[in-house]
Amino acid sequence: MSTAKVSSRLFTMGLVASWYSSNIGVLLLNKYLLSNYGFKYPIFLTMCHMTVCSLLSYIAIVWMKVVPLQTIRSRIQFIKICGLSAIFCFSVVSGNISLKYLPVSFNQAVGATTPFFTAIFAYLITLNREAWLTYMTLIPVVTGVIIASGGEPSFHLFGFIMCVGATAARALKSVVQGILLSAEGEKLNSMNLLLYMAPVAVVLLLPATLFMEENVLSLTLALARNDTNIVWLLLFNSSVAYFVNLTNFLVTKHTSALTLQVLGNAKGALAVVISILIFRNPVSITGMLGYSLTVLGVVLYSEAKKQSKANA
Repeated sequence: MSTAKVSSRLFTMGLVASWYSSNIGVLLLNKYLLSNYGFKYPIFLTMCHMTVCSLLSYIAIVWMKVVPLQTIRSRIQFIKICGLSAIFCFSVVSGNISLKYLPVSFNQAVGATTPFFTAIFAYLITLNREAWLTYMTLIPVVTGVIIASGGEPSFHLFGFIMCVGATAARALKSVVQGILLSAEGEKLNSMNLLLYMAPVAVVLLLPATLFMEENVLSLTLALARNDTNIVWLLLFNSSVAYFVNLTNFLVTKHTSALTLQVLGNAKGALAVVISILIFRNPVSITGMLGYSLTVLGVVLYSEAKKQSKANA
C-alpha cells in the first residue's frame, strides 16, 4: 500500500475519532451540567453554544478559510435560513431539556427514530413516497423505542416528550432544508449554514432565556464566583458543540453517505455504553433489547433506501 493511501486512511480515521469524541463529549457534558452538576438552564446553555458557534464559524470561514465563504444572495434566502434556525433552536433546546430528566442511553434510543420522522415529514410536505419495503423497516425502529420506554427504569414523561420533540424537529429541519435551499443559487454547505444560523439562533434564544429562565445571568455569575469551574465548563462545552458540526462536515466530505450512516449507528451505541459506565444509570434487559431493535431497524432502513435508489 502506498504512503499516500496510508496517510489518507490515517487522516480519515483521525477525523472519525474526532467526530466520535466531540459528539459523545458534548452529549455527556450536557448531561453532566444539566443533571449532575445542577446547572438547570437548558435554554441559556443552548444560547452559549450558539454564541460560540457564531464566533468560531466566523474565524474558521472568514479568517482561516477552512471552506469558501458563501454569501446570502437575497432577502428570501435569509428568511428561509431564519426559519431553519427556529426549527434548529427548538430541536437543540428540547434535546437539552430532555437530558435533565432522561439518561443518555434512553435519549439515544429515542433519537435513533429520526428516520421514522424524516419519512413522515417527507411524505406530508413533499408527498415523496418511499418503497413499501422502506416503510416496513420503520416498524422495528418505532417498536424498539416502545419496548425501551416500557423497560426504562428512569422513564420521565415530560423528558420523553421533549426528546421526541427534539428528534422530530431534527427530522423536520433536514426535510425543510432540502426544500428551502434546493435552488442552485441558494445551496449552502453545512459550515456556511451554521455561520448564518447560529447568530439568528442567539437572537431567538435571548428573549426566550430572559423570559423562561429569569435571572439566569445573575445566577450564573453568582455561581461562577463560588465555583469558577462553571465558566470553563460552559466555554469548553460550547466549543465542543462547534467541533461537532466541523467534524461532521469533514467526515461527510471524506467518506461516503453509507459509511456515515454506519458510523452514526455505531456512535449512538458507543455513547450509550460510555454514558452507562460514567453515570451508572440503571438499565434493564428489556430497555437494551428495545434499543438494539431500534438500531437494527435503522440499519435495515438504510439498506432499503440504498436499494431503492439503486433500482430507481
